[in-house]
Amino acid sequence: MRRADAAASKQLGRRRHTRSLAVLVALAAIAAPLGAHAQETREFPSQHGTLRVETLAAGLEHPWSVEALPDGGLIVSERPGRLRIVRDGKVSKPLKGVPKVAERGQGGLLDIALDPGFAKNRTLYLTLAANGKGGYGTAVVRAKLAENESGLTEVKELFRMSKFTGKGQHFGSRIAIAPDGSLFFGIGDRGERDRAQDPRDHAGAILHINADGSAPGSNPYRGGTGGLAEIWSKGHRNPQGIAFDPKDGTLLTVEHGARGGDEVNNPQAGHNYGWPVITYGKDYSGAEIGEGTAKDGLDQPLFYWDPSIAPGALAIYRGRMFPEWDGDLLVAALKYQLLARLERDDNGAIGAEERLFDGEFGRIRDVVVAPDGALLMVTDEENGAVLRVSKGATQ
Repeated sequence: MRRADAAASKQLGRRRHTRSLAVLVALAAIAAPLGAHAQETREFPSQHGTLRVETLAAGLEHPWSVEALPDGGLIVSERPGRLRIVRDGKVSKPLKGVPKVAERGQGGLLDIALDPGFAKNRTLYLTLAANGKGGYGTAVVRAKLAENESGLTEVKELFRMSKFTGKGQHFGSRIAIAPDGSLFFGIGDRGERDRAQDPRDHAGAILHINADGSAPGSNPYRGGTGGLAEIWSKGHRNPQGIAFDPKDGTLLTVEHGARGGDEVNNPQAGHNYGWPVITYGKDYSGAEIGEGTAKDGLDQPLFYWDPSIAPGALAIYRGRMFPEWDGDLLVAALKYQLLARLERDDNGAIGAEERLFDGEFGRIRDVVVAPDGALLMVTDEENGAVLRVSKGATQ
């Protein structure tokens, strides 16, 4: 386990660029109607050369997730409950047939994941906040994208968490698809921290379901009475990043701490990651939480941040464009409005951190590796954007 040093982290990678009048004009163009070609390109230094950041689309309302379609287009979710297609700098009208969402606090339409066979079966998965008895909770939906991309068809809810509440925070919830096609996703403690320690509650957990919504036999409580069949691991505060390493299949997650204590974890079946019994963070009031930072039977994180960066998503880099990043973790951050790159050695141990784009684009909510090895990011703002990160001209 490694801690991000607070003083060093605040300095590492900070690059402030004086904005000229020309850039201000370009930013104003970003606010143009959704159908407009609103593209801006800027370059930033990094430890391995210049990075080029291009604005592919703008004017989106709190975009939460982006995925690359096989033909080069993009599909983007907006938290209020819309899906859109981005192609050639143009943003489509909202797709029809999207399930109704509960736009409540941090909830709404959340993650998108494309089925491994999407090119042939057009199947995708969504996470969202739904209305239900007692308030609101996280659900997972399967659907198909129509051939003409006008909307969704064959929409089916696969999963709905066990207990809803009126709280508006900690819905999770990214999706990672395993090699066998099953789905892993996280749900936060829903603002009721003790739920994360209850194995009969889906809150505060990493969940694992098959593509039809059933519980896989490999789950620790499948067929037993000790907990809910869909639970994989417990003790998570609010996991909003989850990914499989394409090289070796390692499952990694990143989750929000309180005031400090954001964590990277490698969730194992039946393990408990401590929240709120142990944590490296404190309450927002400054009060201590739980029993300290370690306890027998509770797993330690691979890495944690103090102060928090508010991680929104996780990608494991195995692309062609940045071979020097091979195996590194890329973490989208909301609080400091940056992309954190965590170096990993050949054994997967996390080393140094590099901070990129600090404060330049707003709250970075999602990061994914595109098929060509570039990065795609979205900014969680009222006037949110889709960004593409590639090699700059100076290397």
